[in-house]
Order: sequence, then C-alpha cells, then structure tokens
Amino acid sequence: MKCLIVVDMQVDFINGALGSKDAEAIVPNVVKKVSAFDGKVIFTRDTHFDDYMQTLEGSKLPVAHCIKGTDGWQICNELKPYAETIIDKITFGSVDLPKLLADDGEPIEEIELCGLCTDICVISNAMILKAAFPEVKITVDAACCAGVSKESHNTALNAMRAVQIEIKE
Repeated sequence: MKCLIVVDMQVDFINGALGSKDAEAIVPNVVKKVSAFDGKVIFTRDTHFDDYMQTLEGSKLPVAHCIKGTDGWQICNELKPYAETIIDKITFGSVDLPKLLADDGEPIEEIELCGLCTDICVISNAMILKAAFPEVKITVDAACCAGVSKESHNTALNAMRAVQIEIKE
C-alpha cells in the first residue's frame, strides 16, 4: 500500500490567521498530487480549542488558529472533496497516524507527505512515521510544502534528509 499524508491544509494556514503567500502557492500542487494519487490518502487537521491561548503552544505562538469548528479549522475548499479520512491532532505530530496505517492490514510500501508547515507539522509527522516504520521509504514533496519562512522550510528539508527521508524537489 502506498500512502499520502496531507498535513494541515487548513484555511488558517493558507489564507487565515497564519496564512502566507507561500502556503497559497502550493494549493494547486497539492490538489494535483492528491487527485492523481494511487493509494490511501489521509489528511491531518491541526485542532485547538477555546483555551488555546492558555496552552504551552499558545504561550509561544500567541495567535489563535485552527479552533475546532471554526472556518479556519476546515480543510481548504479545493481539497475538501479528497478529504475522506481525517485525523484531528492536538499537537504538531500525530501519534495516532502510525497506528491508523498499521491497522489497515496491508503492508506499507511507501509513505509520502506534503502540506503545511514544512518546519513544524510536516517534519514532526515525517519523524514520527520514520521512527514507526524504519524500513519503509518515506518521501516529502518539497513543491507541495511551505514553511513559516523559506529559510525554515529549507532547514526542515535538510533535517529530514539527514534521517534518510527522501525529498522530492
């Protein structure tokens, strides 16, 4: 089984509270990738609650975002038709993701990741998956990712290369 993990392609990260031109620019690339992907597609969704500003993350990033039930929490409209399987996660990486993949029953041949933000949630999920499936080829599509900045995006890509995660340029 081939798996595509689409990380946090949510309104708040694209053109909402934490949106950026770089994030907006990758949306067509991600739509093209997801629509043509032959395998299992899983979306992650950053999920916070009304008490976000009182959390540790909220104290370090004091911008309310991806509050459950808000428009900003939703997968962007362009990708909604493809978001059949969604994992809500309350932190950068989903510890439930490896279990979901393992419980499918099919051997995992390859895992590919794309989405937002390269330097926070994409790298966190890639590292969790690499630890859970050390013999599975894990790839990140750089053209379908954007970071907080171009510099931190590139730093994250280099960190993933260092642990033998393949980067598609």
